[in-house]
Amino acid sequence: MGVCYRLPDPGEPTDEAFFLQLQEALHSQSLVLLGDFNHPNICWKSSTVSCRQSSRFIACIEDNFLSQVIDTPTRGDVILDLMVTNASELIGDIKTGGSLGCSDHSLVEFTLLRDTGKARSIVRTLEFRKADSRLSRS
Repeated sequence: MGVCYRLPDPGEPTDEAFFLQLQEALHSQSLVLLGDFNHPNICWKSSTVSCRQSSRFIACIEDNFLSQVIDTPTRGDVILDLMVTNASELIGDIKTGGSLGCSDHSLVEFTLLRDTGKARSIVRTLEFRKADSRLSRS
């Protein structure tokens, strides 16, 4: 299980680094990734988008056989808080509603069911200090 927060417009190098680490994590295990991915222009019901970065995100989700399991808006009328997985059988009882403190995002509650295989935990952190930030400047 992982948690992700994507800045509203982090730039293409940051997105590419995320896609590479996501593909690496998928090679070894079942994955449940939860977070605020800040893609407000994705319509999850029809899988349509209106910008290039969101198109790349949708392509990455599809190319890696991931499914988005939250189907109700989590901020206003859009689904910003996502739960993507390659093992939907591990997730149950998803509920959205309410908020924590002053947050404008809905709370997402779910049950994570146990995998019958051996549990293995790996902690990974994106290392953005090594990225060439000059590539994201205009």
